[in-house]
Amino acid sequence: MTTDKTPLELRVPLIEAMLSHVPFDGWSQKALENAAADLDVSPEMAELAFPGGAMEAMETHLVLADEKLAETLASLNLMDMRIRDRITLAVRTRIEQAGKHREAVKRGVAVHALPQNVAAGMKAGWRTCDTIWRACGDTSTDHNWYTKRASLLAVYSSTLLFWLNDESEGFEDTWAFLDRRIENVMTFEKTKFKMREACAKAPSLSNFISRLRYPHA
Repeated sequence: MTTDKTPLELRVPLIEAMLSHVPFDGWSQKALENAAADLDVSPEMAELAFPGGAMEAMETHLVLADEKLAETLASLNLMDMRIRDRITLAVRTRIEQAGKHREAVKRGVAVHALPQNVAAGMKAGWRTCDTIWRACGDTSTDHNWYTKRASLLAVYSSTLLFWLNDESEGFEDTWAFLDRRIENVMTFEKTKFKMREACAKAPSLSNFISRLRYPHA
């Protein structure tokens, strides 16, 4: 690779080159240096491309993966599907797109599991879930915005971990697991909705107490 590229232009090629080294070296400085060597890029240019080192490269990789997911979902007729089918397809698509580099994903999960990186891992997962909900047509701005993403994060993260250890043909066990998790969430949401309806129709406790104190009010 010629060295006339700017550090910004080198970011994507460096990440792509790193992916072949991450299974052996993890998301490490060594993997970044090996990627630079593959591209005939100096260590100094690689450092300019990723001042935050390998950790920044990994986070950028995840951002690019979410952007790719958004583009793919935008090309599908998601609005013609039931909401559970939209979410299921979106989560499956995100995982399938990562399938070529499953070991790199596993290494990334291990990095985010470290105490000092947990917040970064949560941020990355939240961003993925926000990408999915937006693609599925969510326009909420109240507390539902948070609860939807929190629920999906639980589904997505657990499914991702299951997939990383799944050896079934075509990852059939993973997709069955995903279906079960989505069903659990939908059941919970239905129950929550019924409870809200019941509470709305229930007599007001404060009004009842007020009548006891002031029966002629």
